[in-house]
Amino acid sequence: MSRVEEIKNLVDETAVEMEKFYEKGNKAAGTRARKGLQELKKLAQEIRLEIQDIKNKD
Repeated sequence: MSRVEEIKNLVDETAVEMEKFYEKGNKAAGTRARKGLQELKKLAQEIRLEIQDIKNKD
């Protein structure tokens, strides 16, 4: 799976949980949403470092 697909899937999954939390008041969904956002942050940082490494090799 490409990095772009990973981000898209994670955003979609997190969006579903955020909707459940904000619109339906599901507190467990809030926990899952926070976890998804943390994973998104981690993935974004990994991609940033990967891009920087590739850029610096040239």
